[in-house]
Amino acid sequence: MRKGLFYGLLFTAPAILGFIIFTLGPMIASLVLSLTDYNVFKDQTSFIGFDNYVKMFSGEDDLFYKSLGVTFYFVILRVPAVIILSFFIALLLNMNVKGRAMFRTIIYLPSIVPAVASAMIWMWLMNPDLGLINSVLNWLHLPTSNWLYSEGSVIPSVVLTTLWGIGSTVIIFLAGLSGIPKQYYEAIDVDGGGWYNKLRHITIPMVTPTIFFNTIMTIIGSFQVFNEAYILTEGGPNNKSLFYVFYLWRTGFRDTEMGYASALAWILFIIIMFFTFIVFKTSKSWVHYEGGERS
Repeated sequence: MRKGLFYGLLFTAPAILGFIIFTLGPMIASLVLSLTDYNVFKDQTSFIGFDNYVKMFSGEDDLFYKSLGVTFYFVILRVPAVIILSFFIALLLNMNVKGRAMFRTIIYLPSIVPAVASAMIWMWLMNPDLGLINSVLNWLHLPTSNWLYSEGSVIPSVVLTTLWGIGSTVIIFLAGLSGIPKQYYEAIDVDGGGWYNKLRHITIPMVTPTIFFNTIMTIIGSFQVFNEAYILTEGGPNNKSLFYVFYLWRTGFRDTEMGYASALAWILFIIIMFFTFIVFKTSKSWVHYEGGERS
């Protein structure tokens, strides 16, 4: 027993040490820094208690609420778009059609394209004057848009660019769909049901654990969006795309206010934990596990 315990601790030690050194340690340091006025270029650092948090919620920092609003707007648009679009693409790719492997590869390929390269491509596509999208719309005699350069369309445009990389979510849905026993569909066929009955009574209930997982991961990823804000818009126009993580990064690394940036990071952590908890709690009423077990 002791020998087994020894080897168990020995083999898990790298992972445990990695978590302590690279995750838990920085989190504790960040929590301590959030209670100080630490600035990289100041000689002294003072303990200021909860002043950084008071500054946020008192309205003294208007960009805090601005970035929160932008991020919530983005999350509300992106999460349902990613889940619904990924699910229906996975349904199509799960059909037994010729060239299915090629189509799956094509869908997944954008996921492995570097974020910077993808962003540069989208900047060209959405250029109001020279971009391909507006050129096609002009050719079709349809109204064009300023896309990333307009206050009203910048967030939907960023959401559109992120849908480019939903391949990994589609693959997870495909794994969920492939695990549905065929005899369930055969039972629907015997009863005379069509594709809608199969979708409603078999497919959707059986993939709810996959929907649950993808929803959690998409919410977390959406709250942490950074590359698009940094490369595509830099927070503009007029801070209409000032995403929370981009504002956090700007506060910490451009303005060098590491104490305040740490406080911002902890607020984001609490927000993500809150929404994750809500999804977990509600999952009891809509996530179906084969065998009757629920989360």
